Amino acid sequence: MINASLKQLSQALAAKQISSVELTQLFLDRIERLNPTLNAFVTVDPEKSLNSARLADARLAAASGVKPAGPLTGIPIAQKDIFCAEGWRTTCGSKMLANFISPYNATVIRKMEAEAGLVSLGKTNMDEFAMGSSNETSFFGPVRNPWDNARVPGGSSGGSAAAVAARLAPAATGTDTGGSIRQPAALCNLTGLKPTYGVVSRYGMIAFASSLDQGGPLAASAEDCALLLNTMAGFDERDSTSLDRPLEDYARDLEKPLNGLRIGLPKEFFGEGCDAEVMAAVRVAIAEYEKLGATTVELSLPNSHLSVPAYYVIAPAEASSNLSRFDGVRYGFRADDYGNLDDMYLKSRAQGFGAEVKRRILIGTYVLSHGYYDAYYLQAQRIRRLIADDFVEAFKQCDVIMGPTSPSTAFRLGEKAADPVQMYLSDIYTIAVNLAGLPGMSVPCGFAGGLPVGLQLIGNYFDEARLLNVAHRYQQATDWHSRRPEGMA
Repeated sequence: MINASLKQLSQALAAKQISSVELTQLFLDRIERLNPTLNAFVTVDPEKSLNSARLADARLAAASGVKPAGPLTGIPIAQKDIFCAEGWRTTCGSKMLANFISPYNATVIRKMEAEAGLVSLGKTNMDEFAMGSSNETSFFGPVRNPWDNARVPGGSSGGSAAAVAARLAPAATGTDTGGSIRQPAALCNLTGLKPTYGVVSRYGMIAFASSLDQGGPLAASAEDCALLLNTMAGFDERDSTSLDRPLEDYARDLEKPLNGLRIGLPKEFFGEGCDAEVMAAVRVAIAEYEKLGATTVELSLPNSHLSVPAYYVIAPAEASSNLSRFDGVRYGFRADDYGNLDDMYLKSRAQGFGAEVKRRILIGTYVLSHGYYDAYYLQAQRIRRLIADDFVEAFKQCDVIMGPTSPSTAFRLGEKAADPVQMYLSDIYTIAVNLAGLPGMSVPCGFAGGLPVGLQLIGNYFDEARLLNVAHRYQQATDWHSRRPEGMA
């Protein structure tokens, strides 16, 4: 059962081969045994999880007065600790919220638990307030990559990625602001999907950069991601950025042949700056797509080289605004020793936030300040529009864009900690997708030096079903996504 897909687990539960309580306990036992090494979970509450599993079993048994079971009812899942979950500690990886118990559910949590009947196993570790590319900025310590415990799992959804890669959970939720689902997926040999901005509600998802943040699934396969997205997506009137669109079945086109698929290969993704072995694996994957009936076309995203500087103006600016609410007054960490109200604000924020969060707040406050707003923030927003326009032109020539997800495989813990710029460049291939609001995926496509490599797929707006189809057909022809790290049995 440990390596079963979500569809297989659903079939086993429906056939009464295993109960939700038994399945949940199986994963809770693995968490107890392996999490001390990986540090993937920050909060586990077996009693809560098992109570949810009992309710799921009642739904599966079609008990009178109980909501009917859905396709994923009874399946355990890990939740990134950025989603508020009623009665659960919700920390966002920060000392600022280390003891915060959420009084309500994020829409994603509500849809998964109350509506779909999934069982939450616990809350996964993450870079503090989702700010990081390695999962080393968490107040609760770094997460370790199951493929090599001396290396990072990627960030900020590194806890979710490590949990699924080590099979502490069959799947997990993540969030992606500049690549925080796709990059950990690539580094941990998983499939990760960042939907079109606005497809998944942000209500109850603690904000980092409101115009960029988007929730999505992390799982072993594209099929699993499709099933999860079916439960996560949908309009939410409580989220002003949620898009009012008809519900879709994202698994509807999974088996569609790829004959005639046009794959765009931006020259900017295939130049210098990417590890040679990573690039070789990506090119082999593209050749496999050609065998499946696809054709390739070379194109250009001329402003993509500006995505990192534009992002690191826009995202910190929004973070500076969003994190101003954490002041030690209403909730969150409050310093013990202070002289007056201003001193309490200063000390609470200085002690409650980590170094990376402080760095981004300072940058954001600076670019929004009088005299610099026009020179930095407004200019970055203009560049953002140019980047989005580049994609509009590109999709006139192709159906999907491909390239590396990350310029390297998982790097060693501490390797880039002293050089923020090198850390930021870890997301060089993923950030433009968030700036444009497009859907993007990472799928396993090989190994370099024994470590996983991810292939990035970028689709046009609301083209998640096609992306999932393109990923699924590739995974039917290859077995990279089914490889598991040794020592995690």
